[in-house]
Amino acid sequence: MTALDLSSPVAVVGAGTMGQGIAQVALVAGHCVRLYDAVPGRAQEAADTIGGRLDRLVEKDRLGGADRDAARARLLPASDLADLADCTLVVEAVLERLDAKQELFRALEDVVGEDCLLATNTSSLSVTAIGGALRNPGRFVGLHFFNPAPLLPLVEVVSGFATDVTSATRAYETARAWGKTPVACADTPGFIVNRIARPFYAEAFAVYEAQGADPATIDAVLRECGGFRMGAFELTDLIGQDVNESVTRSVWRSFFQDVRFTPSLAQQRLVESGRLGRKTGQGWYAYGDDAEQAEPHTAERARPPAYVSVEGDLGPASELVGLIREAGIQVREEEEDHGTRLVLPGGGQLALADGQTSVEFRDVVYFDLALDYRRATRIALSASQDTAPQTLAEATGLFQALGKDVSVIGDVPGMIVARTVARIVDLAHDAVAKGVATEEDIDTAMRLGVNYPLGPFEWSRRLGRNWAYALLDDLHLRDPSGRYAPSLALYRHAYATDKREGGTS
Repeated sequence: MTALDLSSPVAVVGAGTMGQGIAQVALVAGHCVRLYDAVPGRAQEAADTIGGRLDRLVEKDRLGGADRDAARARLLPASDLADLADCTLVVEAVLERLDAKQELFRALEDVVGEDCLLATNTSSLSVTAIGGALRNPGRFVGLHFFNPAPLLPLVEVVSGFATDVTSATRAYETARAWGKTPVACADTPGFIVNRIARPFYAEAFAVYEAQGADPATIDAVLRECGGFRMGAFELTDLIGQDVNESVTRSVWRSFFQDVRFTPSLAQQRLVESGRLGRKTGQGWYAYGDDAEQAEPHTAERARPPAYVSVEGDLGPASELVGLIREAGIQVREEEEDHGTRLVLPGGGQLALADGQTSVEFRDVVYFDLALDYRRATRIALSASQDTAPQTLAEATGLFQALGKDVSVIGDVPGMIVARTVARIVDLAHDAVAKGVATEEDIDTAMRLGVNYPLGPFEWSRRLGRNWAYALLDDLHLRDPSGRYAPSLALYRHAYATDKREGGTS
């Protein structure tokens, strides 16, 4: 089954922001587009807005004037659903209410031909449940565009329980013909992106709720150490706290209140207070001309140690050894393997976050996982009240000598980046095991849908097969609520390798 022919008219129902964006995408691809909205006059207003956007594309030399004029001529506001009768694809982008969507598609079935593909842009409702109201649910599919639809390349093509393979393939190929990057997924709460992205927000909020660090510091560590484009607090302020919290709560409820998806009480209080982010001028941060910019905690300068001793293989942090040498600090490599750590001159130890806490050991400072230790501009350190001041000072001075800003956070197991990445990797493995999507499509979705620096499986391969499982297993011992319990899929992934090597996980 191939993509829709460009001579086939396409309809978009719902003339809000998403509807306008989807209509523009189909229009620029070359289709005649019918735009309908139940509110009188709104379709015409939306068509005028799209025309203005096409004008701006011409001004930026991204669209020719003749192409703009032709696209405008193909955009037809519709005053009645009956005007969509000859369309071969109808994409719905109305309010996120199951009854409203079901009612709309039941009405559309009485209007369009039997070969018309019906699609919903829902981000939080079940495609199966919406299609269940139809006489022919086989032609019903999810086409989840990301906002702004004309700019973001990802489209999740979601097959409901009753969706025909030919319908899903046709939708997939059409999205690709429109210049998008489609990924195929089964109908599961949150689909790919909104399911697997939950820990990015949840773990940042959990560190904050545990008073491990303030929002500005957590965001800075996620950006400058983890390599994420934005931190969780600034991103949810941009999305809207109400919108983000609603998606989290929807996924949580849809998974029968699975503790892994539990919403944040701190975020709920923010929503209840009306502090919804940029759109209200106040969220986690204050906005406006007079707003004071929140700054991350950055440690004062400390003297670097004269040398460090390396015990064992530092795993994902092994490149630190070379960076330390380049900084002119002597590296002593111990022949006996007492673990995977750096030993400082004062006798204290420096270890990569592993899901344990500093207070459990005599004198240990943990450092967070970095996407790239050479390029990272900030490193987080974690210490307990019992950590020797000299140890923390030497650890701070060491990373400062490598050109990094240092943020000292509370004694948080798994720290910030490490626990976030481990949980994302776990949910990704779980999704593949349950037939949600392929590894390749999940990596593509997370890179393009939320701008992650690596896909979960790219991270998994880089960090080692057992890394995420071991960290989450340690976290689970310290928080047995089930939130950090590694999935069976991740366990199998880690154990299979160890078994071949003659060990156990």
